[in-house]
Amino acid sequence: MEKYKIEFIKSAVKELNSIPDKDINKIIKKIQSLEQNPRPDGCVKLTGKEQYRIRQGRYRILYSIEDDRLIIFVVKIGHRKDIYR
Repeated sequence: MEKYKIEFIKSAVKELNSIPDKDINKIIKKIQSLEQNPRPDGCVKLTGKEQYRIRQGRYRILYSIEDDRLIIFVVKIGHRKDIYR
């Protein structure tokens, strides 16, 4: 299986930079794990959108997958209370 390439939307980079340092490393490792398996156990397809969600502690990572181009776009990263607003 080929590796997927991960790309961040500009707003997702800003959201990642606003997360406390103690949580950033775990979130980045979780995102990097998507390269091998873009639909890991625990990922959820969002209703009404072509996006998926994975959890990392109190944070959620929303992303979309383009299987034909082997690209994952990280759309949004945020605390679970704010992510779906």
